Amino acid sequence: MQLGMIGLGKMGANMTTRLIQGGHTLVVYDRNPEAVQAAAAGGAIASTTLAELVSQLAAPRAVWVMVPAGDPTEQTIHELAALLSADDIILDGGNSNYKDSQRRADLLKAQGIHFIDVGTSGGIWGLNEGYSLMIGGAPEAVQRLNLIFATLAPAPDRGWGHVGPAGAGHFVKMVHNGIEYGLMQAYAEGFELMQHKTELALDLAQIATIWQHGSVVRSWLLDLTARALTENPHLDGIAAYVPDSGEGRWTVQEAVDLAVALPVITLALQNRFRSRSEQPFGDKLLAAMRNQFGGHAIKPTDDPA
Repeated sequence: MQLGMIGLGKMGANMTTRLIQGGHTLVVYDRNPEAVQAAAAGGAIASTTLAELVSQLAAPRAVWVMVPAGDPTEQTIHELAALLSADDIILDGGNSNYKDSQRRADLLKAQGIHFIDVGTSGGIWGLNEGYSLMIGGAPEAVQRLNLIFATLAPAPDRGWGHVGPAGAGHFVKMVHNGIEYGLMQAYAEGFELMQHKTELALDLAQIATIWQHGSVVRSWLLDLTARALTENPHLDGIAAYVPDSGEGRWTVQEAVDLAVALPVITLALQNRFRSRSEQPFGDKLLAAMRNQFGGHAIKPTDDPA
């Protein structure tokens, strides 16, 4: 099949390569000319503008947007909408809020343009391992691109699926990432507990590799944990600072709106916030309160102990 790809970062570039290797024709565009040149060297058809990309696609066109969520995606979709025609398809494979995807689908529908939101998981491993794809949109539009999805997925018959109408793909991906927060937090806490049991001199990398086989907690995240601990047993040079890209927040906000209890995911998100404070004010206040009511000693900030 023929597909336009906008955005050639790590994900977009690797997806382009996987699709070309699968026999598809990719017309690409990125604001970075070097990224476009690299994709062209790998067999893609280069474009210097969105208009040129659209002009090189045969109707009905399909264009995959793989740029950062928020304003970059919003602007790209608006620009595309002015260039495309009825029955063309725009796909958003980024981590957009599902409510934005629903709104965009309605706006594009008025022009006769189909919108497909694709929750995409796989990261830097997707090129070789394939991507997990959670797809939202009208059935007839999704079916037109089944060969694209089957090529990107780990296998033609697994790892991808049409999960519902527009917005459903990004909603499912949002929940997926919320679960990921909880799983990562549980692994992190368990290994931290073992790291503190110094009298046993536990080899954390060894334990992670033991758990990889036969254990009920084995997973791809555990595989990556084992790899990280093998490469850097004491995690030297890594700051205890954990960003979040938004999906965890959206998951917790949705839970509040629906009155659904998500204690593990919520606490995992809160712990990420906590990791960004070198001297949490709340902890200082706790120390001050203990001093006020019980006369407990306060540790000065310059005390290394």
